[in-house]
Amino acid sequence: MSEPLPPSQSVLSAPDLDAQETREWLDALTAVIEREGPERAHFLLEQLLEEAREHSVDLPFSATTGYVNTIEPGEEAPSPGKLALEGRLRAYMRWNAMAMVVKANRLDPADGGDLGGHISSFQSMAHMLAAGFNHFWHADDTDSGGSHGGDLLYMQGHSAPGIYARAFMEGRISEEQLLNFRQEVDGKGLSSYPHPKLMPDFWQFPTVSMGLGPLMAIYQARFLKYLHARGIADTARRKVWAFCGDGEMDEPESLGAIGLAAREGLDNLIFVVNCNLQRLDGPVRGNGKIIQELEGEFRGSGWNVIKLLWGRQWDELLARDKDGALRKIMMDTLDGDYQAFKANDGAFVRKNFFGRDPRALELVAKMSDADVAALRRGGHDASKVYAAFHRAQHHQGQPTVLLVKTVKGYGMGKSGEGKNTAHQTKKLSDEDIRTFRDRFNIPIPDSELPQIPFYKPADDTPEMRYLHERRQALGGYLPKRRERSSEQFTVPALETFKAVLEPTAEGREISTTQAYVRFLTQLLRDAALGPRVVPILVDEARTFGMEGLFRQIGIYNPKGQLYTPVDKDQVMYYREDKAGQILQEGINEAGGMASWIAAATSYSTNNRIMVPFYIYYSMFGFQRIGDLAWAAGDMQARGFLLGGTSGRTTLNGEGLQHEDGHSQILASTIPNCISYDPSFAHEVAVILHHGLKRMVEQQENVFYYLTLLNENYPMPGLTPGTEAQILKGMYLCQEGPKLTPRVQLLGCGSILRESLFAQRLLEQDWGVAANVWSCPSFNELAREGQDCERWNLLHPTEAPRQAFVTQQLAAHTGPVVAATDYMKAYAEQIRAFIPKGRSYKVLGTDGFGRSDFRSKLRQHFEVNRHYIVVAALKGLAEEGALPAAKVAEAIAKYGIDANKINPLHA
Repeated sequence: MSEPLPPSQSVLSAPDLDAQETREWLDALTAVIEREGPERAHFLLEQLLEEAREHSVDLPFSATTGYVNTIEPGEEAPSPGKLALEGRLRAYMRWNAMAMVVKANRLDPADGGDLGGHISSFQSMAHMLAAGFNHFWHADDTDSGGSHGGDLLYMQGHSAPGIYARAFMEGRISEEQLLNFRQEVDGKGLSSYPHPKLMPDFWQFPTVSMGLGPLMAIYQARFLKYLHARGIADTARRKVWAFCGDGEMDEPESLGAIGLAAREGLDNLIFVVNCNLQRLDGPVRGNGKIIQELEGEFRGSGWNVIKLLWGRQWDELLARDKDGALRKIMMDTLDGDYQAFKANDGAFVRKNFFGRDPRALELVAKMSDADVAALRRGGHDASKVYAAFHRAQHHQGQPTVLLVKTVKGYGMGKSGEGKNTAHQTKKLSDEDIRTFRDRFNIPIPDSELPQIPFYKPADDTPEMRYLHERRQALGGYLPKRRERSSEQFTVPALETFKAVLEPTAEGREISTTQAYVRFLTQLLRDAALGPRVVPILVDEARTFGMEGLFRQIGIYNPKGQLYTPVDKDQVMYYREDKAGQILQEGINEAGGMASWIAAATSYSTNNRIMVPFYIYYSMFGFQRIGDLAWAAGDMQARGFLLGGTSGRTTLNGEGLQHEDGHSQILASTIPNCISYDPSFAHEVAVILHHGLKRMVEQQENVFYYLTLLNENYPMPGLTPGTEAQILKGMYLCQEGPKLTPRVQLLGCGSILRESLFAQRLLEQDWGVAANVWSCPSFNELAREGQDCERWNLLHPTEAPRQAFVTQQLAAHTGPVVAATDYMKAYAEQIRAFIPKGRSYKVLGTDGFGRSDFRSKLRQHFEVNRHYIVVAALKGLAEEGALPAAKVAEAIAKYGIDANKINPLHA
């Protein structure tokens, strides 16, 4: 065992120059605590500290308190529940959760082997979940005439079996589903973790990608305040509860936004950190104390911190600990030792814990070793958990974190309780199962134990009546997800956005980013849908030309604007407002994405359709917040993500870490993300409008990603009749002259204009005609083509379907050249759908970005007009329409260095 921690080398360990005076101060403080209470003592200490600061006294600082419960026994709110019935229900749920996982891992190897699953996490937090479900968490009852929008629960992902076990008892999940845990392909099973996509009427939030749950919960709580402040929904009584593991708090996302929660006073937010002191492979802080560490982090950030460490059996021991010997042992003992105590017997604990000080050993002298072993941690005491939850529920003005000490694998015996292997344990021996049954008194006879049957009491038993009564008193069952909003909106007609659809005036040039801002500004003017628009920015409004919205709709701030902005005398000054519409997240892409998710799923969580538009540097999008974007797909989010200044060669001057040549490829990995790289303003308008129709009117579970440019040029305007082709991903933008030979040039984003310039060069310099095709989405073209191939594979006797790319190019002869500002893989996706026998050349921007003028960058990455011409001539040469010498002639004519380093390796 480790030695007690040495005393800290601080002012507290300096020599006491006047012990008598020190004793008088301490006695005075003790008297205040005993006679007037801790609140008065706290007030006096604050006054003393303030006076010391005024005199520049160098004060020692500690954001932590003693290693004891925050709530004194006499301050605990008594539980109104029937504790005996709750205990029986917990036991049955523990059993069913264990049985579900063990059964899934006793399958015949011929079925594919083990399915995995987790037992220990739920066993450690069963008391907490029971308290919440029985007494605190209100369901959304608005569909049945109620007025509560429902509390929102971010469950610890590995505890899913316990949530299923409860739903089984409630009759919401069948035994067949339990038997098909982690067997989802046939539609009968239960998802491994909380997945809204896979269980759309059950789970609300995916949380097992650890760290995302805490982050999303903070911004969800903030979004509830936003809705309330803007008068869109009454969220005053709703709470957001987020369950996290203590090991999970090492994820940067877990603690990254706790300052926001405190700064905005999110008293509708409660974190519950399940402090079983173990991560997946071993102790969280074997050499330290994770609870003290987290207390300091949260308290220092302005949170209300409630520690629940010890169960009721400790109260009497602490009451007799007059000289603080036990409290000192509690503080000095390391987490690695606490883990060992729970993995061993009472004699071991007596010797190695209480035995550290004779005074503490005397406290347990009359207790048996079994009594010592039965001393519980706070998270396994129903009364203590209720009191802690009650305090958190009623705290005002701050977010609250509950640091609850538990045992990982509680009740699992030798196979897992307190062991490093607990998280990975998914199989139990027959002896372990018998021990589990006996410990929790499950009424299953020995003869049935080998089958590990599920247990559910009859509906008319006191336990089952109590189970349903508690949920009925709280508005219904949880977790539960709303799949569609009851709200209905009509999207303004496309013609409403004619300012974006029409050609730009002579001599006028705009960028696609400006086109987006014009579209958004027009949408905000719609009386019905405008207030539901949520513009989200990460401190780049002026970069994207959106500063005009500051004054128009204001920036949300729960305190309003307490200062006078420096640009108050300007038209577009920085205006913050309690009812502001913009969410300005600062330099924080993860925060922006979490806000976007809260708004994009509001149709489900709040029964309020909101339309979020989150614009950011595209390079700082999917590669930085890709995990959150995937979670958004799981959550069936609906909204717009906009990657500004996209493309590897467009953001000239900024260099390697700013130049995006792959976000479209990353977007393609999310099945319900619809992505486009438009070149022209009218394409932006058509795509955004159609997205609104799908997500708002039709309530489809898709979200859109558009990459936008900061490059200004004339906009040609919409050609009526091309709208459907734009949305499918490809239309004939500019037809070439009636000459032969002919080529087909495909492009998108900024490089489409290089294709248009190449069209002129091909005609002027080489007598070659070229059609130029705008391809706003190679991703959508590839998906559609793959759908056709799949249909043809599975319907061999029917007339084959033809991919849209094939249809578009079939009547237009000649080789095909695709050039984009993205990696070659982006346009390579459609190679299989190019008409057979046709050459297909792909130009792209593989390699690291760099800073220079756009023309130099496009030359460097070999995607400019000259390389497009060379690729077209090469294709014609391969098809026998031109001699190969013409290709060499073009290379010389345009000054291309054929021996320069491949930009991929440069």
